[in-house]
Amino acid sequence: MNRPMIRYVLGSVLKIEALLLMLPFLVGIIYHETQAVYYVANATLCGLFGLLMTYKKPASNVFYLKEGCLTTGLSWILLSLFGALPFFATGEIPSYVDALFETISGFTTTGASILTDVEALSHASLFWRSFTHWIGGMGVLVFLLAVVPMSGGGSMNLMRAESPGPSVGKLVPKIKTTARILYVIYFSMTVLEIVLLLIFGMPVFDALTLSFGTAGTGGFGVLNSSVGSYSVWHKWIITVFMILFGVNFNFYYFLLYKQVKKGFMMEEVRWYFIIILSSIAIIFWNIKCLYPSAFEALTHAAFQVGSIITTTGFSTTDFDAWPELSRTILVLLMFIGACAGSTGGGMKVSRGVIAVKTLKKEILSYIHPKSVKKIRYEDKPIEHDVLRSLNVYIITYIFIFAISVLLLALDEQDSVTNFTAVAATFNNIGPGLSLVGPTGNFSFFSAPAKVLLMVDMLAGRLELFPMLLILQPAIWKEFFTKRQEE
Repeated sequence: MNRPMIRYVLGSVLKIEALLLMLPFLVGIIYHETQAVYYVANATLCGLFGLLMTYKKPASNVFYLKEGCLTTGLSWILLSLFGALPFFATGEIPSYVDALFETISGFTTTGASILTDVEALSHASLFWRSFTHWIGGMGVLVFLLAVVPMSGGGSMNLMRAESPGPSVGKLVPKIKTTARILYVIYFSMTVLEIVLLLIFGMPVFDALTLSFGTAGTGGFGVLNSSVGSYSVWHKWIITVFMILFGVNFNFYYFLLYKQVKKGFMMEEVRWYFIIILSSIAIIFWNIKCLYPSAFEALTHAAFQVGSIITTTGFSTTDFDAWPELSRTILVLLMFIGACAGSTGGGMKVSRGVIAVKTLKKEILSYIHPKSVKKIRYEDKPIEHDVLRSLNVYIITYIFIFAISVLLLALDEQDSVTNFTAVAATFNNIGPGLSLVGPTGNFSFFSAPAKVLLMVDMLAGRLELFPMLLILQPAIWKEFFTKRQEE
């Protein structure tokens, strides 16, 4: 276990957070808010700890998968613990547990909130709250990969542990270049959305914060009405960008480097859009009688489908009041999620496609027992290890989900609230149904229940296994007892 390297990466993460905390400080200065002081103080604290942890470079930068998973899990916990301090110190969120819930929800791009009055927060805190979405969307460690050199597959192991989806590959031979390309695409799309929102008359602060939430597929708004108070054109711009940020970023890389045919051959992307268009059509047909015009019904249907399948969590209307068919479709979309390699959460479309193909193959084997047929995905045969990993992931997912719902039942809320609260946090969506619907929040849960939901948010964002590794006594025994040559 390369403990010096783990320490060095964690220290680097804190130094990055220190720099990022200066942005809400500047926002506070612009709006003449006293809360700005707490952000610069927290930035100083993060910077000092970061410098102490990185003052001595490790003798070895070899970094294997177990270290990558452990470091990833610890990085996100450390980011959240320090990131929650300004909310608590300013008194805007008096309970540190609630402040931590809000921060983890931000970094994991969940968007579940304990706030009953969002508009009561200062501009500095509203900015930081939304900016955590943008940081967590692509992942702070992906950014770090462009800076910290590693060997032993270290860079790839960190990216595998942090990036959403069943598999992570390099777009180009060097992982550093891959990380830079991803961030250039991510940054450019964010800027484009900000510009379009500004062109159509949205205030600068709102355009920035909503674009951060859209890009990271998070869902924190700056108004109590989420996105409901903005113009129809703002809603359509956000709808389009939510869906675009839910696409596998490899698709944009292929388009950028004029490999259009290769991009449109991506099976996952095709199914992603088929699911979205089909869901919009059914929900539109189901809710059109609830709104004054067909266009308004289509706007709400498209927005909520885009928001839920990409796990963004913005809302334009109280979809909990929709007919049962529409609500059921939205719940199913919570589990499907966006594409692998996007900023979205959920189980991912690719896993769903491969699972259906596996089921089809199994059924055909009963009809033709002697036939030998390989499962193909995007015109390539799927290896046995990939299928095994998929099966293990699904089993683990179901197990954690069931245990979470069971434990949450101890809080004595209704079953719809409990089920969709776990679905909304575990899949990094934000709103659920009933008490945690688009007009509700998570403030009524007890402190232990909130801690459980925080663990679900982190586990869902990090693809389960980094968080499960942290909970293993064996990894800590090795960490504390095995000597590492420095």
